[in-house]
Amino acid sequence: MIRLYNTKTRSKVDFESLTRGKVGMYVCGPTVYNYIHIGNARTFMSFDIVRRYLLWRGFDVTFVQNVTDVDDKIINKANEEGRSASEVAAEYTEAFIADMRAAGVMDPDIRPKATEEIPEMIELIEELIESGHAYAVEGDVYFNVRSYAAYGELSGRNVDEMESGHRELRADGAGLEDRKRDPLDFAVWKAAKPGEPSWASPWGEGRPGWHIECSAMSRKYLGLPFDIHGGGADLVFPHHENERAQSEAACGCTFANYWMHGGMLQVNSEKMSKSLGNFKLLRDVLETVDADTLRFLMLQTHYRSPLDFSDERLAEAGAALGRIRNAVKNLDWLVENAADAPSPLDLRALMERTREAKMAFILAMDDDFNTCKALGAVFDFIAEVNAQTAGKTISLSDVPPVRDARELIVGLMGVFGIEVATAGDADTAGADYPAEVVALAADIAGFDGSDAALAVGALLDARADARASKDWARADAVRDGLGALGFVIEDTPQGARVAFEG
Repeated sequence: MIRLYNTKTRSKVDFESLTRGKVGMYVCGPTVYNYIHIGNARTFMSFDIVRRYLLWRGFDVTFVQNVTDVDDKIINKANEEGRSASEVAAEYTEAFIADMRAAGVMDPDIRPKATEEIPEMIELIEELIESGHAYAVEGDVYFNVRSYAAYGELSGRNVDEMESGHRELRADGAGLEDRKRDPLDFAVWKAAKPGEPSWASPWGEGRPGWHIECSAMSRKYLGLPFDIHGGGADLVFPHHENERAQSEAACGCTFANYWMHGGMLQVNSEKMSKSLGNFKLLRDVLETVDADTLRFLMLQTHYRSPLDFSDERLAEAGAALGRIRNAVKNLDWLVENAADAPSPLDLRALMERTREAKMAFILAMDDDFNTCKALGAVFDFIAEVNAQTAGKTISLSDVPPVRDARELIVGLMGVFGIEVATAGDADTAGADYPAEVVALAADIAGFDGSDAALAVGALLDARADARASKDWARADAVRDGLGALGFVIEDTPQGARVAFEG
């Protein structure tokens, strides 16, 4: 049974989808006025992993993520740059999609844009007015917060305390307080201003408020109620609180059964901000590190906990990921070099540990998608497999269980959207090797090529020749040179093999 932390109840609860075997998920997407930063990316990667795990567990998942392509920030950006809001939104929508794909995030099943769903928003606003939960004032429409008795339940706030002690939680627009019946009421429709995009409505030309967009789009594409609503912790209030209020006020039903929110991201233990000079765009980070390493870093912290991002932690993540890839390469090597000889392995123990490792992974992920604990299960399994196979040549009869162990490692990491099976791929072999290994091979082995993987092979051949001729100085020079670059040589009955540990 999957258990997840429900923000509304502030507790872990059993997850039961509305329809057996199916899950409807809505995760709030970006407001497209700039490139996304790594804090945004963490949220989207977290829910990508939740989605991938649910799919792996056999659920038919419908994943909806909107694009907010009309908003004050977009309009301000357009005015600054002397172009239309639609041009700004189009540019950054395309950039967002490209960045998500570069980060290994799956495309949503449905990606509605706010500007293409205006009729649905107007329909929802009309329902709110008719039921007494919203009112029109001079072209604006406001949601009547006090008409919805459960307002504040999601975020754990008290309406009266908001009014008396949290004036910052009142309306966004300056000078509009006197137009509202209550300072806490929020806009679901904004009257048009000169030069801004607008649409015809029963209340005159205008555009939707931010909160109404997701209510209308989730209702249209998933129906109400749906299973999981997700986003960053910064969206709990006011965005998700307001979404829930207007949606449930209109339909008289539950909006979403489970609310999930991801933790924030810091850079070097400080809040990320432009003023501190530590503001990092996702696309800039991906120019310095591969997506798998970035995803691995994200996995090492539970999705609800704050994540500290740093170059040091990225390097550690890369090294840890390298150990997993080396383990897979070692198993591939064992299978390829299996001999017609008695088995040196405890096959019963290996097969049992393979079953146990998969179950440990499932139990960790079933416990509120605990990726850090699930990674621990993978590393524990790799350590035990390595202990059984190190320095051995496996029998042909060992190949099926060893291959099963290898496939489990690859499959579990695939649940996280991380590829670890690079062995034997001519296009990727040696891709992570340092360029200095080519120069080392040229110096010691007379290598005249430029391919790092071939350079390593040349060095191993040179070492084998040196050992055969008892030229220990040259053999040691190969070993020490490769070791200084992060390579580890293991001698086996079939010859030397090398692992790069960075």
